[in-house]
This record gives sequence, C-alpha cells and structure tokens, in this order.
Amino acid sequence: MGHAPHARFATGVHRQYNGHHTTGVDEGGFEIDMKILVITGDHTVEDPEKVGGRYNEADLGVHRVMEDTFASMPGVECTVLADHGPLLDMVRETRFDLVVNFCDTGFRNRIVLEPHVPAYLELLGIPYTGSPPAALAMVYDKAVVRLVAEDMRIPVPEQMYLPFETLSAPPPQGPYPALIKPNRADGSLGITKDAVVRSPEEARAYLDWYIAALPGRDALFQEYLTGTEYGVGLIGNGDEIEALPLLEVDFSGLPEGLNPILSYESKAMPDSPYWTDIRYKPAEVTEDEAAELINHSHRLFKRLGLRDYGRFDFRRGRDGIIKLMEANTNPAWGYDAKLALMAGFAGRTYAQLLQAIVDTACKRCGIA
Repeated sequence: MGHAPHARFATGVHRQYNGHHTTGVDEGGFEIDMKILVITGDHTVEDPEKVGGRYNEADLGVHRVMEDTFASMPGVECTVLADHGPLLDMVRETRFDLVVNFCDTGFRNRIVLEPHVPAYLELLGIPYTGSPPAALAMVYDKAVVRLVAEDMRIPVPEQMYLPFETLSAPPPQGPYPALIKPNRADGSLGITKDAVVRSPEEARAYLDWYIAALPGRDALFQEYLTGTEYGVGLIGNGDEIEALPLLEVDFSGLPEGLNPILSYESKAMPDSPYWTDIRYKPAEVTEDEAAELINHSHRLFKRLGLRDYGRFDFRRGRDGIIKLMEANTNPAWGYDAKLALMAGFAGRTYAQLLQAIVDTACKRCGIA
C-alpha cells in the first residue's frame, strides 16, 4: 500500500501507553484505575488466512486506530500486544486487571487455537472480554451452529455437509444456485467471488479449486440466499443485552455480473471492487422483522454461550424468509467493521464502542 508498516508492527514489539507510571497518574493527569492488555493477531508470523500470508497496510492501519483509541481512554494503562512470543509469560508474570481478547486469528495465527487464548487466561484466573473457549470452539463449526438454530426453530438455509474426502466425487445435482464454503473457516476464507455456483459444472470447477486451495477442509453446499443481507450486533450479558441498530449490506455499487456476496475479496483485497464498492447502511426492514431478528440473535447469544458482545448475520431467501447465515463470537473489532458501523448508526463513536465492551466485561467479572 505504498509505505512500510510502522516499526511497532514490523518488529512485533507491544506498545505500552502512558508507560509504567510510578506516580499513579497517566499523561493526562488522570489517576490510573485499570491496567489493560489488548491481545490481537500476531503481526510477526505468517497468517495463512490472509493474502500473501501477512498483514497488509490496511490491516495495520485499522490496528493503529484501535491502539490510539485505547490510548485516549482516561485512567487506563494499556498494553497492546501484536506479538505472541512474550504472550504466555507476560500474562503470567504481569498482573492485568482485564485482558481485551481481540485475538480473532488464534494463538500464533493458528485459527484452531483461538479458544486456547481465553482458556489460558482462565487457567490463570485473569478476567477477559468476550466469549469463553467452549463458545469459540462450537461457533467455529458452521454446521453445528446451523443445527442448533434449526432446533430452536430459527430459519436456516438448506444445506449439505461435504467431508473433504468426498469433494472429488460428482457434485450435488441441486438445488441451484448454491453457495460452496468451508465448514470451518474465518474471514470469508474459501468464499471467493466464484463461490456462488449455478450448475453442477460450475460446482465441479469451484470444488476443484477448493480441493487445491484448502486441503483437508470439509465444505458446505448451501442454499444461496438471493435477497438482502443483514447484521445484528449485541452488547451485554444475561437480561441486559442491548441490540445495536441493524445493518444492511448494500451491494448495488458492485459492477454488473459480480455475485453480491461478502467474499474473501471484500475482507482481504483492497484493490477488489468487493472491497471498494460494497457499502453498509441502516437496515430497511419492518418493525416486526427487526424484532424477530433481534429475538433470534438474543436466543442464539445465550444458547451458544456468547459473552459481552457478538454479531449475527442473516440474509433473505428467494422465498422471502430471512435466514441465519452465521454467528460471530469474536467479530471484527476495527473502526470500519460491522460492529463499529452499527454503533455509529446509534450515534456512538468507536471509542464509545470499545469502552462499552470493556465496561460490559468489567461488570460481568465484578471489576469496579
């Protein structure tokens, strides 16, 4: 993206705001009430789910905004760790009042180790934001989430589970159009602009690419939901869970012929029209539809064991029914991500969103 990453990302050295103050006040003169550690993905090692296996400048820019936002919080001494090398020793040897778990890539960027970060914190008795290990592990399996939702009478798309060893066999004969995606993946990995297939021939071509690109990953052959896509963001716990204003994905700016989906290109390729031409806006739904989506999300939040915050994605099918696409236990936390946009629809700043996440976790953990 034109210029080299800032040294603090290139070296992976964590940034510590306000320093180690012996005076008990921060640089703004506020008494330090809380020591926070923010854990993100590891910028110092390869991330197999990113283009080129590395964080790009857009990723690093989002990270810098998050760092600066936490730095602006009065009375907080904040360490942001983007290098997992010292992580285990740091959390064991330095007493933090709260860990903000923004590590949505897994320990050392191994996504299967995402639950292990909060599990380690729990073993040490350190309070942290977000969902516990069991919820992270369960929600990572999209087929399991669909089964849970179906059992709760929440509308879901039709779907076939395809074990990896069966992907070379003739593809399903229908129904089409269909969406092919990994059962276990994050950040739209494995969902490219060609993931919507309209015939067995297109399915075969995509599965051939999939086998080579994602060896060992089971797939889902899912009803393609042709209508509008929505997002529901929740913050809170128990009986005090707040729904942010609903979000709608606006695909109208995409060039003609491109499938209107939030593909991998929309998450990882800044030069793609999926990155540049998709917009987000407050959802245009009826009051009854909004209430139903929020109710579905509240119930799933509790049933799946989420904590503090989460996001649920829905899309309208060709039959007009809005169906669950997936649940997100650790949704993207950037200033330009869906959760922040939904907070913005409510008139909240990014700083207020991050503060709400911290406050919610503190209340749950009994931190004054």
